Amino acid sequence: MRAIWNGAIGFGLVNIPIKLYAATEESNLDLDMLDKEDLSNIQFKRINAKTGKEVKYENIVKGYKLQDQYIVLTEEDFNEVSPEKSKILNIKQFVNIQEIDSAYFENSYFLEPQKNGEDAYRLLLNALIKTKMAGIGTFILREKEILCLVRPYEDKILMVNRMRYPEELRSFEDLKLPSAKKPQTEELKMAESLIKQLQTTFDPAKFKNTYNEDLMKIIEAKAKGKTKKTEAKEEVSTTATDLMAQLKASLEAGKMKAG
Repeated sequence: MRAIWNGAIGFGLVNIPIKLYAATEESNLDLDMLDKEDLSNIQFKRINAKTGKEVKYENIVKGYKLQDQYIVLTEEDFNEVSPEKSKILNIKQFVNIQEIDSAYFENSYFLEPQKNGEDAYRLLLNALIKTKMAGIGTFILREKEILCLVRPYEDKILMVNRMRYPEELRSFEDLKLPSAKKPQTEELKMAESLIKQLQTTFDPAKFKNTYNEDLMKIIEAKAKGKTKKTEAKEEVSTTATDLMAQLKASLEAGKMKAG
């Protein structure tokens, strides 16, 4: 793996030199965009909006439009913004991770200690495990200030969860939500029974992305000049139906599966 950020974790007066690595990767098939006529690759070019000519990457700069005039920003300008944040992941507080709504979480990263940082890294990892806490902090990554959570992962490594700022969560107030009217008692009891029937301990190994495998089978079949038959699937109704009937059928199906 290649590190995407080098710096240090800072908490109190302790600095731990670390490297940051992406902890996830895309699992989608790498599909190319092609011209329908001759299956040639489609290329995207950086075009000058005025001249229509292609612009080389080294000639592209970043700018902000202020009062109908672009202000060009250089690498030095970005580095000048809170330079102390550029190389420090500063933990500002420690919290119980259960207090944080999952809506705030984004990407995950692994943290690796750099030379001479192993002891302090191990200390923070074990302290977080023992206290069952996580650190909330910020750092600069790719010209953005990142809000993040530092926590133990599988009690072996420190992980960073990138988080959204509160203003990045959109309001749902303009959506048409159900009224505050309570559901019927019998319906609620059956829904609770269905939830308890399906209750289990979370095991990520039980979940597998099969879409790519199914798509690959179609690709391989087409490569051999075959057409894979599509299995007829039951249509899902989007209209309101008898809720009680659906609950009863779900409970019965669950009982049969368990039996």
